[in-house]
This record gives sequence, structure tokens and C-alpha cells, in this order.
Amino acid sequence: MVKKVTKAVIAAAGFGTRFLPQTKAMPKEMLPLVDKPVIQYVVEDLVAAGIKDIIIVDGYSKRSIEDHFDSPNQDLLNNLKSGGPSKKHYITDLEKIANLANFAYVRQKGPYGTATPISNAAHLIGDEPFIYTFADDLIISKPNPFKQLIDLYYELESTIMPCITVSEDKDFDRYGIVSGEKFYDGVVRVNQIVEKPGRKNAPSNLASVVGYLFAPEVFKYVKKANQNIPKDKEFFATDYIIEPMIEDGVPVYGYEIKNSKRYDTGNVLDYLKTVFDFALNRKDVGPELAEYLKNKLK
Repeated sequence: MVKKVTKAVIAAAGFGTRFLPQTKAMPKEMLPLVDKPVIQYVVEDLVAAGIKDIIIVDGYSKRSIEDHFDSPNQDLLNNLKSGGPSKKHYITDLEKIANLANFAYVRQKGPYGTATPISNAAHLIGDEPFIYTFADDLIISKPNPFKQLIDLYYELESTIMPCITVSEDKDFDRYGIVSGEKFYDGVVRVNQIVEKPGRKNAPSNLASVVGYLFAPEVFKYVKKANQNIPKDKEFFATDYIIEPMIEDGVPVYGYEIKNSKRYDTGNVLDYLKTVFDFALNRKDVGPELAEYLKNKLK
């Protein structure tokens, strides 16, 4: 029997330096998309895909993330209750957030790089498949990207890299580009990953995004990676986990997420674009915002 995918790791230890001074005291993962923090969208998609246990690997300044997914404190509850029926729905919403999943928090220890959160959370996962993703990288799709990955995992029983097709020159300078033998439509068996190769040197137009769905055999490679942690280089999952798996003939598949739009909230301009898109799609504020922007841009 294939083990069910019920666990996820979210990397959330970055400093968010592109958003300073705002992120000096507030984690970048808590930046709002209208009235909901970025990380909550990631968590909600994971839960909708069937994830029960979520491990958030964070840093010293991330306490507000833990508070956000905790039960509301009594002072806040008393304040909302005093507001009468008009504020009752806030209590329901906040309690729902606290009960989305079983949350565990691990303080990141180790060098900078995407392999470190995996290493830090390994002892909580056991011999199970799991999703590894980032708190500032959103893909909106139907079904949601994690549901698509999990469905494919039950078919392939192998590690899967979610991907999108890119076309602009700048995209080949910001993503890892995947190539491989076509398995079937939208799926390749990966034989190469080139980090930020530029269009001229790119082996394909398939870009790795969002993270990974790892099969249990990854822990053998995590253990090896921990024995070879670099002292003067970044500790990337691609270099120290994925590529050794491919070299050993372990199947790793690239999957193009269907019906998708990617939002990168990790830099100021793309974050602002995301906020506007999310706001314009809301019935409560979208029409008035659209009218305001139309008048503003005349």
C-alpha cells in the first residue's frame, strides 16, 4: 500500500530583507494579502489537499506565525464578544484557523539554503512522503497545486517537482530549469536541473517552483547531505539532495501544474501585484477598488 501524504514542511526562516524596515519586526510570511497573511493561503491549500500535520521551520523573529495559528487569546475574544453579533463571525474564523491542522514549529539550525529546513524537520516526518514548500511562493490553480501533486504521487510513488512553463528572459535568470525524458503529457522524468541558466543555456522552458513532494527514500539522501554540509556555499536541496538522487537512478519527476497562475510575494513589486490581484478578485472590495484604479489612472 502507498503511504498517504499527510505531512508538510514549510520553510519560513528567511529574513525578508527586501521588505525592510517592515520585516524588522514582522515576518515576511505574515505580510497581508488584503486581510490574510501569505502563509495562511499556503496552509489552507495544504489542508484542502489532505495534509494533517504541518511543520513550520522558522527563525528567531517568527513568533507571530505561531501566534497566528494558535487559538485567539482571551483579551481578543472578550473584545470581539463585546462587539455583539456583528463581530461574532471573527471568532468563528479565528478558531477555524487554529484548527486547520496539527502545527509543529522547529527553529532552523544550520547554513543558509533550502536543504536545511528539510534536515531540521526530518525527525518529525518519519518514513513517510511529505510536501516541502515555501511560505512566500503561491500557485493558484484548480485543483490546488498540492492536490495535483498528491494525486500524481499515488500514481508514480516517486519524488515530484512542481513546475511551470516560462517564456520571458528574466524567468530563466530566476528559476531552476528542469529537463528530462517525457513520461507523458505534462510529466518528465528529470535528468538535469540547471539553476538560473539564462535563456541561452536553458535545457528547456520548464521551471521548478513552490517546492517538492518527496518520497520516503529522500531521507537516505538527507542523511548523506548532513555529512557533507558545505562551509562556504549555500546548502541547496537541488545540489545536495535532488541531484544525487538523479545520479543514483532514483526516479524524480517534473510535473507542470495545470490551470495555474504563480505569485511570487518575495519581492516588493510582485507582492504589490499579488495584493491587487487578490483584492480585485474579491466581491466585497474588488468592484470599488477597480473603479478607484480606473479613475486614478485616467
